[in-house]
Amino acid sequence: MNIKSLHALEIRVLVGTDPGTILTCSDLQKKLDLKPGQCNQALSWLAAKGLIAEFDRTTEITYDLTDLGADYARHGAPAERILSLLKQDGPMSLPEISKKLKLENRDVGSAFGSLSKEGALRMDEEKRITLVTEESQQTAALASLIQRADSGSIAAIDLSPEQADVIARHAKKRGGGAPFHILEVETIRYQTTKLGESARAELFAAGSTGEEAGRLTPEMLETGAWHNYRFRSYNVEVPPSRLPVGRRNPYGEYLDDVKDTLVSLGFEEFDGPLVETEFWNGDALFMPQFHSARDIHDVYYVRDPPYAREIEEPWLERVASAHEDGWETGSKGWGYQFDRTFTRRLVLRSQGTVLSAKQLRTARVPGKYFGIARCFRYDQVDATHGADFYQAEGIVLGQDVNLRTLLGLLKMFAVEVAGATDVRYVPAYFPFTEPSIEVHIKHPVLGWFELGGSGVFRPEVTEPLGVHVPVLAWGLGIDRMALMQLGLDDLRELFASDLDKARMRRRSS
Repeated sequence: MNIKSLHALEIRVLVGTDPGTILTCSDLQKKLDLKPGQCNQALSWLAAKGLIAEFDRTTEITYDLTDLGADYARHGAPAERILSLLKQDGPMSLPEISKKLKLENRDVGSAFGSLSKEGALRMDEEKRITLVTEESQQTAALASLIQRADSGSIAAIDLSPEQADVIARHAKKRGGGAPFHILEVETIRYQTTKLGESARAELFAAGSTGEEAGRLTPEMLETGAWHNYRFRSYNVEVPPSRLPVGRRNPYGEYLDDVKDTLVSLGFEEFDGPLVETEFWNGDALFMPQFHSARDIHDVYYVRDPPYAREIEEPWLERVASAHEDGWETGSKGWGYQFDRTFTRRLVLRSQGTVLSAKQLRTARVPGKYFGIARCFRYDQVDATHGADFYQAEGIVLGQDVNLRTLLGLLKMFAVEVAGATDVRYVPAYFPFTEPSIEVHIKHPVLGWFELGGSGVFRPEVTEPLGVHVPVLAWGLGIDRMALMQLGLDDLRELFASDLDKARMRRRSS
């Protein structure tokens, strides 16, 4: 080990700790007055050079209340409030419950779904919600945990298996739309190796402390202060920095290639704003405002302004009527009072299908349309999920299109665009398509994962928007397609700041 190659932070850690001592970041912060970032850098560098080795690692999980959870602590969770209201005032419809409790339709619908599944509530023939029992073990358990967390963090190790199950179903790592926020703190402990002890001895012999100055400044020369500094040695054999050749971002290049492919197949491109109303993000797609299906779209709400001024006619009245009684589609609709205030609420679009719904107003028959839409959902980020992502969204309209046509299009995307060799189709459910299909592909490292959803738009979607022929629709994760084509196994690498990796990335053949 050439001690001249060590960074000042590495030197401070080696000379500032005794051989055999267990090293953790928190301990070094206190002992050496290091910042968390400096501490993590020093330990990772030393470990990479073999001067220290990982001793063990532990993960501590705690739960804290989010802003939503704090509101539940003050006023009660929706399920708790619904039980109390029905106990006091008797049966009533979901919209009436929403109005009396001043809750969103979606929150009331989700709470009703959980309570009815538990057997605490049921819906009668007049679509009124009635009590089956005044008690709900799940609701009581959640209320108890919320009150407990209101006094401070809850450690996972202190929970019973039943409590852990309840809190896990109401917690997210980033807290969006959930009363609890999950905090995972991983502690890694290190120990000096024999190589590290040898390097430490050399540093002491050389009188190096890690406090040496890294550069000579004009101020040092002007004041003569340089006489009082010890300077770190420089390795003159280090090769000079290279001048990288510029090139386009591989993922951006891939998106353009996909667009060129679809245009060459006769598709027309559509686009739209990132901020949409609940009307286009869900209502126009026949997703009921109170239904738990909306929970899969954990959206980001716009704070200022929170609502759009208006929704264009005749689309608003037609869609509202489709929800309430089916309009002229032959459907019975969802049978509730459509909330015309909620539908104006502004959100970041959570699905590219928004663009398809808006395109139906002016689409030609027959016609083929597509868009590359950036979408946003409050989701846990991992190898196959992101909080913001791109979808390849498209529709095909025509009197003769059918499910076989859709399967052919899906295969084209999976094989020609994603580069997959193993493809399978899985029955699915979406509120706006029937039948509904998910297409899955097999990644060489990640295995099988969902590429996206598709189906044939229901008449409740197409008829109010002026289309009277079958419409095939799909929304596929183009980020996931890129994993196959670019030879990657983690979505985060598509947007990483490591320019060397980006320059070395090549399209697979």
